[in-house]
Amino acid sequence: MNTSKKSVDIIGKILDATYRHNPDALFVMSLMHQYEERGSLSKKQLEGLFQKAQKVKDMPPSWLATLDATIKKMPTRYKSVAEKTMPVLPENKDEELADAILAKYPGHKRVLFFKNKLQHNDPLSQPEQAELSRFHKLLLK
Repeated sequence: MNTSKKSVDIIGKILDATYRHNPDALFVMSLMHQYEERGSLSKKQLEGLFQKAQKVKDMPPSWLATLDATIKKMPTRYKSVAEKTMPVLPENKDEELADAILAKYPGHKRVLFFKNKLQHNDPLSQPEQAELSRFHKLLLK
C-alpha cells in the first residue's frame, strides 16, 4: 500500500482555466509549454500568471489563494546592481618606478611588460604593483 502524499496540481489547473478563458494569449501558452517541459515555473512567471488569473471571472478564489501562497513561499532572488566604476588611471608612481628600472636595466622583460601595460592605460593589479616595487627595491637600492 502506497501512502505517499498526492498533491493537487493547482498551477496546472490555473493554467488550463486561464487558457480556456483566452485561448489566444501567447503568455499563457508559453507558460503552459514551459510547465509541461520543466514541471515548474519561476517566481516571476507565477506572479505573471497570478495577474492573468485574477482577470478570469470564474476562477475559484481558493486556487488564487493557493497560487499566492506558493509565490510567497518561493525565495526572492535579487540581482546586484552593477557599480559604476571610474576607469582607474595608472599612477605616476608605477610609471616612474618602471622608468627608473628601465633606465638602468633596459632589457628587463617583466618591467617592459609593466611599462607597456601602463602605456596602454591598463592599470596594474595589486600583485603586479607589489612585484614592480620589489624589483625597484632589489635593483636600485
